[in-house]
Amino acid sequence: MTTAGNNDNRRKPIPGSAAEALEIAETHFLPKRSDGTPAPAEVHEFDLGYLICLVALPKVDAGRPPELGGAHLVISKETGEASYIPNLPPELAISLYRRSRSES
Repeated sequence: MTTAGNNDNRRKPIPGSAAEALEIAETHFLPKRSDGTPAPAEVHEFDLGYLICLVALPKVDAGRPPELGGAHLVISKETGEASYIPNLPPELAISLYRRSRSES
């Protein structure tokens, strides 16, 4: 894993693999189970980065229905920047990320 600077002068790790992207995501995003381990996630690699999607959110209260909403996380291959993307199917989330990068 390498690092890149950003506008606040902190260096961000740049993932070189899906495993490294998941490691970065754990510091930003992944909720913990009751035993302290991260909730399971899937990593989808694409040309600009890694899309991190939760497989299943841990239940906070068994008596309540699951919460709707949420987000995916993209870790940029170029800068290591973490970006939140709406909870859409992976192909749509990746397309949205690409559009957001082309507009900036």
